[in-house]
Amino acid sequence: MLVRRTERQDVEAIRSIVIATEVFSEEEVGIAVELLEIYLNDPEQKDYEIFSYVGGEGTVLGYICIGPTPATVATYDLYWIAVDPRTHSKGIGTVLLNYVEDILRQKGGRLLIAETSSTSKYDNTREFYERKKFQKLAHIKEYYKPNDDLVIYGKYL
Repeated sequence: MLVRRTERQDVEAIRSIVIATEVFSEEEVGIAVELLEIYLNDPEQKDYEIFSYVGGEGTVLGYICIGPTPATVATYDLYWIAVDPRTHSKGIGTVLLNYVEDILRQKGGRLLIAETSSTSKYDNTREFYERKKFQKLAHIKEYYKPNDDLVIYGKYL
C-alpha cells in the first residue's frame, strides 16, 4: 500500500473508480478526468495536487484531489476523493485524507473545505467527513437543483 502523486497510467483506473462509485453524474466524471489532465499535462500549474492510493499489486484503489482556495490564506479545497467500491470500509479514504492533511500542515495550511450534496446518495460521504472531524459549516438549500442542497464541511488543521 502506497500513496503517491498521481501518474499518467492512473487515469483510466481513477476514471473507472469515479464511475463505479455510482455517485457522480456523467458531467462530474468528465470534470474529474479534466482535472487529472490539467494536473498531468501542466507540471507548472499550482491549482491541483492529486494523489493515488496504490494497492500491493500496483492497482490504483483510490485517489484524492486538493488545491489552494483562490484569494485565501492557507485554505484548501478537497475537490475529489473516491475509493473503489469493492474496497470501501478498508480505510483507504482515511489514509488518503490523512496523507493530504499532513502535507497541508507541512505547508502551513489551516483549513480544508469539502463541498458535497445533501441527496441520499451522498449520505456515506457526509458521514465520512463527520467521522473525520470535519464540521458542517454551511447548508445552502437547492444549490445544485431543486431538492439538492450544498453542504459545506471544513476541518481546521
